Amino acid sequence: MGRALAKDQIIVIVYTVGTFDLLHVGHLALLEYCATLGDTVAVGVASDRVVSSYKPNEPVIPLDQRVEMLTALRCVDIVRPYFELEYVSACKVLNVDVFVVGEDWGSNAHNLAVEAYLESAGKRIVGTSYNPRTSSTNIKKFAVAQSHRVHQPKIHL
Repeated sequence: MGRALAKDQIIVIVYTVGTFDLLHVGHLALLEYCATLGDTVAVGVASDRVVSSYKPNEPVIPLDQRVEMLTALRCVDIVRPYFELEYVSACKVLNVDVFVVGEDWGSNAHNLAVEAYLESAGKRIVGTSYNPRTSSTNIKKFAVAQSHRVHQPKIHL
């Protein structure tokens, strides 16, 4: 993994976070975009407990499998689960240069804390729009609707 660099070249580390449940083309588009912003793409994956602290439902896919799927992507270099809803510690450990956030970023305390840290460290935050082609929420809604759909027998005339 990682891209080839000259010996004295500075490595730019790009970090993004999310649930990454039901991995889909929207996730792939985000991660491929991250790869255009630097040399190393690091992905923080929320644990089930973290997800349940801000979403009504837990992920469908277990954390270890979400990590495994992300690790298999050629545009991802580092996958790091997180078990607390805070991002500063990972940004410090990974020495993040660019933090990519989605359009639902908001102004929660954990978001403001990492913004303040990144700004003080001379790093940057890049916002991105979600891919309108799909979302895990829409996939789940479709699956539920399909499971409740009553199949009517076909009547041949």
